[in-house]
Amino acid sequence: MRFHEWLGDSWGVLFPHPADFTPVCTTELGFTAKLKEEFALRGVKAIALSVDPVDSLQLTDNHKVAAPANWQDGDEVVIVPSLKDEEEIKKRFAKGYRAVKPYLRLAPQPNR
Repeated sequence: MRFHEWLGDSWGVLFPHPADFTPVCTTELGFTAKLKEEFALRGVKAIALSVDPVDSLQLTDNHKVAAPANWQDGDEVVIVPSLKDEEEIKKRFAKGYRAVKPYLRLAPQPNR
């Protein structure tokens, strides 16, 4: 990608994303993505740069999990709060999970 060619005459917002699966950063990026049209009306483009490899991004996409700060491959993951169906949770997390709070459920990394 050629950043300045992509930016053109627009203003830009560059989000440095320190690590994938850090829930706050991920939700901020998701919210920003939902505002794409609002940014466009103002002549602004937003883009994020992550320090993690692409394969780690697939963990969230494929398994509906996020990870706490300082997460390392093999550590427990957080079941995304939007996943509420207990049957789907049992199917996705056959090794089980533990509920720290109703909205904070930890499970073994599902692709391990």
